[in-house]
Amino acid sequence: MEHSDQSSHASTTVTLGTAPTAIEEIAAIAMGAKVALCPDAIAGMSRVQQHLLKAIKNNVPIYGLTTGVGDLYTVKLKPEDMSQMQLNTLLSHASGMGTPLDPPAVRAIMATMIKALLQGCSGVSAGLVETMSEMLNRGVIPWSPAKGSVGYLIATSHIGLVIFGEGRAWYEGELLSGREAMTRAGIAVKAPGPREGHALISGTYEITGIGALAIHQAEQLVAIADIAGAMSLEALKGNSRGYDERLQRMRPHPGQAETASRLRSLLSGSEVLEKHRDHRLQDALSLRCIPQVHGGVRDALAYCRDVLAIEINSVTDNPVFVIEDDELVPLPGGNGHGAPTALVLDVLAIAIAHVSTMSQARSDRLTNGHISELPPFLMGASGANSGFMIPPYAAAAIAGDNRSLAAPASVHTVTTCASQEDHVSMGVSAAMQARTAADNLADILTIELICAAQGLEFHRPLRPGKGTGAAYDAIRHVVPPRDSDRAMYPELQAVRDIIDNGTIGRAVDRALAVNI
Repeated sequence: MEHSDQSSHASTTVTLGTAPTAIEEIAAIAMGAKVALCPDAIAGMSRVQQHLLKAIKNNVPIYGLTTGVGDLYTVKLKPEDMSQMQLNTLLSHASGMGTPLDPPAVRAIMATMIKALLQGCSGVSAGLVETMSEMLNRGVIPWSPAKGSVGYLIATSHIGLVIFGEGRAWYEGELLSGREAMTRAGIAVKAPGPREGHALISGTYEITGIGALAIHQAEQLVAIADIAGAMSLEALKGNSRGYDERLQRMRPHPGQAETASRLRSLLSGSEVLEKHRDHRLQDALSLRCIPQVHGGVRDALAYCRDVLAIEINSVTDNPVFVIEDDELVPLPGGNGHGAPTALVLDVLAIAIAHVSTMSQARSDRLTNGHISELPPFLMGASGANSGFMIPPYAAAAIAGDNRSLAAPASVHTVTTCASQEDHVSMGVSAAMQARTAADNLADILTIELICAAQGLEFHRPLRPGKGTGAAYDAIRHVVPPRDSDRAMYPELQAVRDIIDNGTIGRAVDRALAVNI
């Protein structure tokens, strides 16, 4: 899904422990950053585990450890059965279907699992997180089908199997048995200790890991959407009166004000806008209302970010353990329910759909010679050449997909586990929909950018604004202007690549940093 350059993260190390971990750090680990473990967190884990072992010795009833799980919580286990039960839990719960998750998604999930276990409330050994961090650092990527999670249990079970020498995993581009992948990577396979199967699967790690990637990409793409919209405004001889700071103060939503300010910066110094200042009294909504729509999306993203940041730094296991008066106190509860994150990820997919449809509307307007005042389909010599007729078709199709993905997943809760788990979050579906929508948005913005760059050709020698000009130059570095038909798809991919690898964003940031 997320196509950022993994090589840029390979030399990065993220330290996980009890200190706050950011969405960006989860995304960096997903894309190849190494993991280091905080020694203080490791010590805290060991302290809680010692108390857990003492509780087991004293026959204290603990859900998922001395009992079965789900509807089998009343079944008591003998001490000699506990390790096998932990492995059996993973073997039976690893019931995913369909095509596998991509490596960044698996790595993001593993990062959230490690982060949660390091809080020292799950009773597992430090060796468990040390093994998982070695898997991330040495490139062992557990194989997990993408389908089948109602909010937990599936991908984490497949990941857990590899830790204990079962399942399947990718290593150096080859799909191997879990044991073979671990052996080739030089990682010792351990036997499950107390809770070390159940603790891996009972949190919201799948929602949180995939959701973090969706939010991270969406935030980057809203900034690209501002650039594309500003370039389209110039190409269509629009005006920037709707971005006036005085107007924004009359409706002071934070995202709206931020977007308008950014648009003013992007368009600063535009010779195109200056020449056409009085060309049109009022523009279409897809141009005039960029601050309102992109701004509303920014506000929604801020809400999503706050919730996901809390979730990354939370303990969502069940049960969890605290130590009071030097005694272990089990706390069974419902922190593993993914409702908080499922709801915001539904909001994220809706927000992405709004940016998608607005960009698609601008692409269509750019290529419509009846309203654009540009040559039909952006070709100076039309007739024998179709030019940019079809890319907006693709944008329309993909934007339609994003409207479908905006249908909330979290409302489709069902009853599972013999009615013991009778309200599930469907948060993994919400996360995957949001992440797919973000990936789709990158394609939609690719189409707008390539069309807007072509539209600006018809205003030469007038230069675009400070920021839009930098974006135009970055596009022209990989895609020349088009004066006759040639294969379109390689050039679309070239523009998509410079979105994904950050080239456009960095070029614009550098340009806007000058003279500030």
